[in-house]
Amino acid sequence: MAEKTRARMLVALMDGRAWTARELARHACVAASTASEHLHRLVDSGLVIEHRQGRHRYIRIAGTRVAAALESVAALGNQPDTPVRSLRESTIKSQLGRARTCYDHLAGALGIAITEALVQQRILVDESLELTSDGMAWFSETLQSPFLPGRRPATRACLDWTERRLHLAGAAGAHILTVFNERQWVRPKRSSRALIVTPAGSRTLKRLLQIEFASG
Repeated sequence: MAEKTRARMLVALMDGRAWTARELARHACVAASTASEHLHRLVDSGLVIEHRQGRHRYIRIAGTRVAAALESVAALGNQPDTPVRSLRESTIKSQLGRARTCYDHLAGALGIAITEALVQQRILVDESLELTSDGMAWFSETLQSPFLPGRRPATRACLDWTERRLHLAGAAGAHILTVFNERQWVRPKRSSRALIVTPAGSRTLKRLLQIEFASG
């Protein structure tokens, strides 16, 4: 994980999608043969899994436990005061800090705002972020989508590497992101983990959670 090329690949995969080996090579700015060597190491270590379909080799994070570990390492290693070297870097950093995916849940300022609103409305318990007695019903009824955690923990507190505060992860965090995606309240920014809040999403945040979060 400490090797720069592998770190870039892992960060890219934190958007929750499966990437081809060629896409990861381009993202990490290395040759396909070099990328293949690094991917073999990541697969052997259990950090990623691969699926071959035709000529393509698809790579994705090996589950929520790995994603949680990667986000925690990012939070420990991030240096928010490190100066950016270009306008592009500054823009990307700002977009990721505002709203992004953290594997399968929302992060950045948007994730923090939603988490704090759920605590204020007593859907979640402060600090632990466990569901209150009314929490399960809220996720199914208010979001109008069945919430079925299964064997996965219903909630988990995840340390946000840009905000340095806790945001909601676990089955509940994934449920929120799924609903927001399906109803197009957020949409992904091309080639990035950053998310764009749509006008409908901005209105929904105000209506459901009393959050003022501008679209765009």
